[in-house]
Amino acid sequence: MKTYVLKTEQAIPISLEEAWDFFSSPLNLARITPDDMKFVVTSDYTADTKMYAGMIITYKISPLLGIKMNWMTEITHVADKQYFVDEQRFGPYALWHHQHHFKEIKGGVLMNDILHYAIPYGVLGRLSNSVFVGNKVKQIFAFREKAIEQLFGVYKK
Repeated sequence: MKTYVLKTEQAIPISLEEAWDFFSSPLNLARITPDDMKFVVTSDYTADTKMYAGMIITYKISPLLGIKMNWMTEITHVADKQYFVDEQRFGPYALWHHQHHFKEIKGGVLMNDILHYAIPYGVLGRLSNSVFVGNKVKQIFAFREKAIEQLFGVYKK
């Protein structure tokens, strides 16, 4: 099974506290996910719910041709205002391990994401990643960057 890696970095002009409050709430993920994915958190959480190690989050997504799928992730690691990790427990990937890192910088926060993922089905999975999935994952993160800029503004050095 081939594992793919995507790394992104974004400076956000908000405090570390504000960044952590926003990104550690599972319900905010839908706000930074493309509408065409029809991303809905189905877990019974409120806007005040903050993540913790062991937290299970369930979703409905439509990543391809409007076909609805169930997805379940677990928050496996949390260091308050530093990082958290979500891992797929059930869903479309053979592997999904997503690290979210936060660091206070002058005038804001630097957010780094490190995503390791793999597609099932061997050669067919590798082909689907090169034809579709890899680009879709990059598009999702590019959308997320723009959505974060719309929500919080553009970081100026």
